[in-house]
Amino acid sequence: MRILTPTGNKRLNELVGFLCLTVALLMALALLTYNPKDAAFNVSALPPDGGAAKNWIGPVGAYGADLFFQIFGFAAFLLPAAILVLGWRWFRSRAIDSQVATLAGYGLLLLSLPALISLLSFIPAIRGAIPAGGFVGALVSSGLLASLNRGAYLVAPALLVVAIFMTTRFSFAGAHAWASGPNGPIGKVEKLGILQKAQARWHAWREEREQRRMRRRVEESRLSGRKPVAPQLIGKAEVLNELPKTLRIADESSIFKGRSETEEEDEKETKDAAHKTPIFGLYREAEKTVARKAGEPKITKGTPNYKLPSPSLLREGERSQKLDEDELKLRARAIEAKCLEFDVQGRVTQINPGPVVTTFEFKPEAGIKYSRITGLTEDLCLALQAESILIERIPGKSTIGIEVPNDRRQTIALREIIETPEFINSPSKLTLAMGRDLHGRIRVTDLAAMPHLLIAGSTGTGKSVFINSLMMSILYKASPDEVKLVLVDPKRLELNLYENIPHLIAPVVTDPKIASNVLRNATREMENRLKLLAQRGVRNIDQYNRTFKKEQSLSLFDNLEETEHKPLPYLIIVIDELADLMMVDTNNVEESITRLAQMARAVGIHLILATQRPSVDVITGLIKANFPARISFRVASKVDSRTILDSNGSESLLGKGDMLYLPAGSARLHRIHGPLVTEDEITSVCDFWREQAQAKYQEELLAAPKDESGKAEGAAAGDPDGGEDVDDHLYQDAIRVVCDAGRASTSTLQRRLRIGYGRAARLIDLMEKDGIVGPPDGTKPREVLKNRSWMKEFDDSAH
Repeated sequence: MRILTPTGNKRLNELVGFLCLTVALLMALALLTYNPKDAAFNVSALPPDGGAAKNWIGPVGAYGADLFFQIFGFAAFLLPAAILVLGWRWFRSRAIDSQVATLAGYGLLLLSLPALISLLSFIPAIRGAIPAGGFVGALVSSGLLASLNRGAYLVAPALLVVAIFMTTRFSFAGAHAWASGPNGPIGKVEKLGILQKAQARWHAWREEREQRRMRRRVEESRLSGRKPVAPQLIGKAEVLNELPKTLRIADESSIFKGRSETEEEDEKETKDAAHKTPIFGLYREAEKTVARKAGEPKITKGTPNYKLPSPSLLREGERSQKLDEDELKLRARAIEAKCLEFDVQGRVTQINPGPVVTTFEFKPEAGIKYSRITGLTEDLCLALQAESILIERIPGKSTIGIEVPNDRRQTIALREIIETPEFINSPSKLTLAMGRDLHGRIRVTDLAAMPHLLIAGSTGTGKSVFINSLMMSILYKASPDEVKLVLVDPKRLELNLYENIPHLIAPVVTDPKIASNVLRNATREMENRLKLLAQRGVRNIDQYNRTFKKEQSLSLFDNLEETEHKPLPYLIIVIDELADLMMVDTNNVEESITRLAQMARAVGIHLILATQRPSVDVITGLIKANFPARISFRVASKVDSRTILDSNGSESLLGKGDMLYLPAGSARLHRIHGPLVTEDEITSVCDFWREQAQAKYQEELLAAPKDESGKAEGAAAGDPDGGEDVDDHLYQDAIRVVCDAGRASTSTLQRRLRIGYGRAARLIDLMEKDGIVGPPDGTKPREVLKNRSWMKEFDDSAH
């Protein structure tokens, strides 16, 4: 099989491929220009005019064409086609998949096609001289006729189809998907809407009749004092087979619409044809190819000075898996049977396969409460041998979705999302690649519309990988002049790969105390930006930046210094572990995050917070109230799920990027499977940006913010770093508070002097250094070493 496998030498592969392409072209020309009067193995005389051979390839072409036509007939054109494919594979250094099956398929193709041509007597001879099927066709067809008689006309096409299956990627499911598409014959018929309307009316009539029958049976059973008779278990999937092969929400409601509304729906369906999800046989390769072809030419540069990275830096996603229809139907029957054991009657009306889970739409019978079905979660897990199952109501339908994990989940690559029109055509520079939903549809969102994001999940559930995919989305969408990043990574392990990229305005922050300074400085930046927007008379950062593009002149009352201002970039602050920051400086961190979440949206400052401990002391009420958009990966308990999402469900997720997404302004949870991005991909994209520019850090962002007097906030009296003297009035007030109370604690100083924790702790340390209070004693207040008489002397000396 060495001839089918290219070597590791790319130049040698190109040479072999070029030679094969040349040979294929010569063979094709020789066969196309075959002349029976040319000298060949069966013709010894020269042409009548005594000239050269009529074949374009000369005597060699004449002899070769005669030989191949004599053996294979018209099927001889398969030979240059096979050499052409082989040469192209060598030229691209791509090995042929399933080489044994491919060779066997070509052999069967060279036997079945000539035989079929020979059986079809209406096909004329080649140039009126050679039988259309050649020697091989005559031999095989005669053998089939002798053995099978008329059955030869069925066996020969069947062998040809088998050969095509072995040599190509043809499948009936793919052919059906193409035919049902917008350009296929079935899809063109569906555009007329006649078939859908008839099916919708038929299903609506059957459903109404079934409901009337069930109401009548329930009423009769109540009158007779007996339980309702359980419906018989469906032996075959008649309901599944009667449904259309493509999910259409508009099918059931089109009978209630006028003509104009239906036409608008048809046009909308035509535009969104790529998002239709078939029940079985999802043909995702074709959709992905179309998305790439449509999206690649639209990739543009962010600014004249920067070039956005190419999707080729990311790895390609794996091929979509073939669906086992029989297995899915068996699972549907198992769900119905298990529900029937607990006297929950109903049937599975639709199956929606996805990349990670499959949703079975279960329609309960009349009189069955929704709570009874959700209580069967663990029993269905046992029946289906599933790790976990989610049960939720499907909005807009009278069915309940039972989400069952697939036996083999599909890994979603980030490149699949980056190359789609949804991501490329999004105008926002803060477009985030979320992943795929339950049905395999691409999901992207805009961080500016959230406007902040809160992420929670246990260790190892895909939280850090998802943060990396969000970061990569921004690097693929925006240049350093358009978006700036601040990364806070107390764990020192997750975000260090982004060090020194030009999008950063500060080194990756690993110290929680410095991270507190970053948040406070971000609030100062927010206040400064709000003043700039007010000066320009605009309401958000987009309007502000557009004033520079239009070269809007300043009014007579504007400051002349404003002419030095430039368009403002977006500022995204990413904190990978919020719990560490809350443990070090709870008050300042919570206050800064709350202020930013409330006011920073208009000025283009956005927060992405992540934690693996979604408890109420980390995700406080103030933080949670200002983060309407939240994402939860798998958590340990229902309590954690309710803390982050206000509902159960995330404790039953599968991990590895499986998440529940709560959009801003919505109470409905969306289950999404996040993309996988590896360290090698992150390194490649970051190196691409480092080669274009260097990071320009603003070190003042890491320093403690200054107050109005120019001194650092939180600097205590007598502190050499704080710049204030020991006899500062605040220090004196702190001493009086401690001596009057007879105990020293930071909480007492915070409450009495109305200062922050950091400044109160510094004052306590200074008093310990001056011998006023004793050393710490665990959680107990410190002992005051000075008495009231000393305090009186201290006041006299101060005055």
